[in-house]
Amino acid sequence: MGAVYFYHLTRAPLESVLPMLAEKSLCAGWRVVVRGTDKQRLEWLDQKLWLGADDSFLPHGLAGGAYDAMQPVLLTTDTRTANNPTCILAIDGSDITAAEVGEMQRVSILFDGNDETALNRARQQWKELTNAGCSAQYWSQESGNWQMKAER
Repeated sequence: MGAVYFYHLTRAPLESVLPMLAEKSLCAGWRVVVRGTDKQRLEWLDQKLWLGADDSFLPHGLAGGAYDAMQPVLLTTDTRTANNPTCILAIDGSDITAAEVGEMQRVSILFDGNDETALNRARQQWKELTNAGCSAQYWSQESGNWQMKAER
């Protein structure tokens, strides 16, 4: 059974944190899906990922292309994924089920600490998933470095 990690973004924006987590996931040998709630937001994020640091390359694609099944990192709003992921990076409050947590090597929920709606959604997801028996960790960057603040 996998685990769900909650990442409370307070110092760095999504477009900075997501590539780091995706790269670490790829290094672990996992195929990744980035699940969002809005196609336009994923298109924006796709552009940001292509404009990453000159010394790195994050192989990824936006769902709906001819090579979705081959993408190491696939950005999508769909719960059915063509790239057979072993890791989900959920953004913008996208739905995650306890069954998915059990099937994946890792599920990460990234949420904006400056957005009250995002905070409330993450709290709701924490409660739902831990009550369903999922192992969970809460990570915060409020001190400047990532620190685990809670585990259940």
